[in-house]
Amino acid sequence: MMTSTSPIVENTSHTAYFVKKAGLLSLPEELRFYILSFLPCRDLLRCASVCKALLRTYISSSVLQYIVELSGQQQLRVSNTNDRTAISERLRFLRDRSHAWFKFDSHSFKTIIFPIEMCDERKTIIDGHFSLWDKNTDLAWIIPIVPKRSQQTFAREWSPGTLCPVRYSDDVFMDPTQNLIAVAYFVDDGTTYINLRALGGDSVHPQAAGPKLILSGSPGYDGNRFTTTRTELKGFGKHIALRRSLLISRVETWPLKMWQLQIWDWRHSTTSNSILSDTTRLGDFCFLGSNRVLVVTIDLKIYSIEDMSQTPQLLACFQSPERWLVKQCLLPMDDIDRLQTQVQSNESMHTSDPKHRLLCITTDANRVYIISTRIFFDLAGMTAETPISWNDWGPSNTRIFQHSYECKIHVSGNRVLQAFPIGTHMAFPEFPKEYELHMMDFSPIAVKNRQGLGRVVKEPSTIDITEYYELYRRSLTTSLPYVEVVSDRKMRAIDLEDIWLDKDNVYMLNNVDYTTDDNIRRLEVIGI
Repeated sequence: MMTSTSPIVENTSHTAYFVKKAGLLSLPEELRFYILSFLPCRDLLRCASVCKALLRTYISSSVLQYIVELSGQQQLRVSNTNDRTAISERLRFLRDRSHAWFKFDSHSFKTIIFPIEMCDERKTIIDGHFSLWDKNTDLAWIIPIVPKRSQQTFAREWSPGTLCPVRYSDDVFMDPTQNLIAVAYFVDDGTTYINLRALGGDSVHPQAAGPKLILSGSPGYDGNRFTTTRTELKGFGKHIALRRSLLISRVETWPLKMWQLQIWDWRHSTTSNSILSDTTRLGDFCFLGSNRVLVVTIDLKIYSIEDMSQTPQLLACFQSPERWLVKQCLLPMDDIDRLQTQVQSNESMHTSDPKHRLLCITTDANRVYIISTRIFFDLAGMTAETPISWNDWGPSNTRIFQHSYECKIHVSGNRVLQAFPIGTHMAFPEFPKEYELHMMDFSPIAVKNRQGLGRVVKEPSTIDITEYYELYRRSLTTSLPYVEVVSDRKMRAIDLEDIWLDKDNVYMLNNVDYTTDDNIRRLEVIGI
């Protein structure tokens, strides 16, 4: 059975033998600092538990404590000779930021106001920018919200007919981190293209392999025999993916539904053989770092996309706990993308480890699955041909939340922000009365060293599910530990449209208040 790992001390007798054999205690303290700084967190803690001398060495070193703190918060450090900040200051900042998450003032420090005309089908917040796109009008915007002084900002509006050569675009993806806007569109003969342009202008993106990506046809089918019913663009770093839902025409029988997912390395080629397709229901997909993709169908499948010249290689299949209908798969990694850009610009920072983040899956039954991504990287001894049962991977790596109505949720690294629905609206019973903010931290060090902040939840929780028209019932017990703080602020459900979270801020988008003449929408920004 797969179990969770954390920076705990074990095998100290074995460690003590090597400490004694190597004569580590006879070395000057400065040299001990240097040697121990090369150890991973687990080994460092083992050494500190061997004797009082090594414990004193650990306690007196900000460098060693910084290594442990980064590991406990599941962060990655980026070394940079241009960063003159003392390690002790970095350590204090890292600890203060982890505590501030549970103490932030839930009342906004900044409000962005924009007109009601900016109705949107796709909206997201990435790298301090708010981007919106409306399919019906083919309007798009990008607005800087809380940009950093060192970062390039973009403020643009695209009117109908300016996003692509045809009248309407089919999806838009914006990434201010890379100064990129990707626009998918269909031409008259049914061919699909994805334009790659710079956000800061209308020219072809300077790092793109060409002005547009070319989509392959559906394998085994004539292009005239299928219709695209849905498209969705996603990107991470050098990869762009287009998911299409297709309706295949067949003679003397019902049309066939299928999906196709094509992935490009847009900086190196305008074509791609990295294509997946199937007739099973595709709930959603997301990138797992720079060389893997997660596809959520009936089960969760992990594919390698290291070799873009061939079909993605199936690495593992994790069985789902129910026959779910997935609404959304959330695994934001824009902070890692930004990190790579900042390293090239000689900036220094830390970011969450892509192998230790949180995946959020929401279903049409108002269930929220919070899953630790470590299980998708620790694949030693597994074979792709043998699906991993839920009982072997799920309970200890997952926490399930059941809501009576749709909740609002977003994740960032190891943190989760959920707006829990409360009560029932008197005039609109299909909506809850209000929402209550719950801040959660799933990092091991938060659970271990909460220092009086929040409620530690380690005990298992159980929910009951029904399937097949309530003919089949079962219970799901999960136990991924976390720390939770409930905000004292409550919001009317009809006022809250969406929420987002990154390492610096919480964002809340308010619905339009039609009882006033303002005709505006508000985006609240809350600093952490």
